[in-house]
Amino acid sequence: MEEQQRCATMQSPSREERDADTKSRKGGLLTMPFIIANESFEKVASYGLLPNMILYLMKDYNMGFAEGNNILFFWSAAINFMPLLGAFLSDSYLGRFLTIGLGSIASFLGMLLLWLTAMIPATKPPVCDQLHPETCRSPTAAQLTLLAASFTLMSIGAGGIRPCTLAFGADQIDRRDDPNNKRILERFFGWYYASASFSVLIALTGIVYIQDHVGWKVGFGVPASLMLVATVLFFAASSIYVKQKATKSLFSRLAQVAVAAFKNRKIALPSASGSASNKWFYHTDSCFTQPSDKLRFLNKACVVKNPEQDIAADGTAADPWSLCTVEQVEELKTLIKVIPIWSTGVMMSINISQSSFPLLQAKSMDRHISSTFQIPAGSFGTFVIITIVIWVILYDRAILPLASKIRGKPVHFGVKSRMGAGLVCSAMSMALSAIVENIRRGKAIRQGIVDDPNAVVNMSAMWLVPQHCLNGLAEALNAIAQTEFYYSEFPKTMSSVASSLFGLGMAVANLLASAIMSTVDNVTSKGGKESWVSKNINRGHFENYYWLLTILSVINVLYYVVCSWAYGPSVDQRRTAMDDGKISSHEEELSMLEARVKEEGELQKPKELQA
Repeated sequence: MEEQQRCATMQSPSREERDADTKSRKGGLLTMPFIIANESFEKVASYGLLPNMILYLMKDYNMGFAEGNNILFFWSAAINFMPLLGAFLSDSYLGRFLTIGLGSIASFLGMLLLWLTAMIPATKPPVCDQLHPETCRSPTAAQLTLLAASFTLMSIGAGGIRPCTLAFGADQIDRRDDPNNKRILERFFGWYYASASFSVLIALTGIVYIQDHVGWKVGFGVPASLMLVATVLFFAASSIYVKQKATKSLFSRLAQVAVAAFKNRKIALPSASGSASNKWFYHTDSCFTQPSDKLRFLNKACVVKNPEQDIAADGTAADPWSLCTVEQVEELKTLIKVIPIWSTGVMMSINISQSSFPLLQAKSMDRHISSTFQIPAGSFGTFVIITIVIWVILYDRAILPLASKIRGKPVHFGVKSRMGAGLVCSAMSMALSAIVENIRRGKAIRQGIVDDPNAVVNMSAMWLVPQHCLNGLAEALNAIAQTEFYYSEFPKTMSSVASSLFGLGMAVANLLASAIMSTVDNVTSKGGKESWVSKNINRGHFENYYWLLTILSVINVLYYVVCSWAYGPSVDQRRTAMDDGKISSHEEELSMLEARVKEEGELQKPKELQA
């Protein structure tokens, strides 16, 4: 009990922090329009560029489908990976304000360079004659360098803006002595996510429509202008922001454990005796006093060999890269434990990242919904977003209340069940994509338009909607459950890692998707054969590529079942077991304490229950 009270005291803000927040005249709701506008404009600009980019690379840079798609895979991987680096720099050195500011400038410069490639003919190879493809020239090294510089700057910008905006906004309104503080934060988070979703919808509709009907010059100029406005707005409110100083990053803490465990690999672990706790290094006000028995080789990172040499006068480690606290060790163990389950989400992310394939499919199909209006090919990704929003609303407002009413008690579908269901939906989406593409290609052959990749097949593009909806349902189930799983399993000190893992999975998925496509292209084009992922969608075999992803997705579902079983019961599974009365009173009390311990960042059980 005393240990729990100490943990609660540790997590409460100090008097100095409360006084500083009370006295501060900066921040508040006045800063919200500037922060939210910066994030919203960045999303509109960046998300609006990606859907049609494969067409720009193929038509204006004379690239093949596989080559252009691989470039986009690498760009997407950088966009998803850079926020990890941005979070590290923000926490350790730059602070959130400077990181967002530099990111905004980098994003604008990247979009400006991309706009210049559309404005200046010399930045691209000459226009290619489709009737005589042998005369087409590839882009020069200088032209590719300019394009790569544009993508790199936009990736750096995303790395500076995306990981910091939410936390920076919370810094402005987080007044813990205010009784309405929780409600104010909830309102901010709600507006933040609502604006983010709305921004993506605007990007996938408005920006894509401009690119299709007005051209690349305006289609790239609008995002660059929006990013310029976002940057100016953000810096305009500089004087009224609350700017927290950079502190030590959790990523450094985790790296220190790995280094210290390697340095101390030859020392022996203390024996399991009563005096052994004196050999472990922990702060006197810490919830962690000795490490767990799992992954014991990491325990060597927190062994005190010589107290006089290892521990400084102020109680800290003399060399944090040779001696770490028990708390640091347990944080790394928690991260390692979830890696297998995290890896199962990579396959779903690979499937989601296949946005260029549906784009070419939609472009070759009848997209008219009236005699005068047709849906832009790049806007079909909107159905993914719409499905996610509909699912979130139905799940919270209809499915759970109805299931609870039927059972007569509150019902909660476990995170691991939802993750598994999402993976199944992802596999179904790829299978459906293969079936639809097989039908579309068959119609193209019967219509005699195999050699014309720009011809429109007599088939409605609305047949693509179900596969987009399944992708959206897969993401709504798996991605949301993944994040919830990490937050519930990790101690609170690792919340930043929990929010970064899904993005890291997307980055890995983009790289693997590129490797899969390159392999398929190289293998299937041997001997002068037409590649499965040919630039001419009618001559290629995109349906076979989709079937390959389906097979990999089914294997991944089986892999997830094994990983879920090996992980053991999660926090929410233990809570459900308690609610259903499936465990004994002693086990119930122990599980409740374990769940509470996990929430408070503890791992040790009370001594009176260890007997």
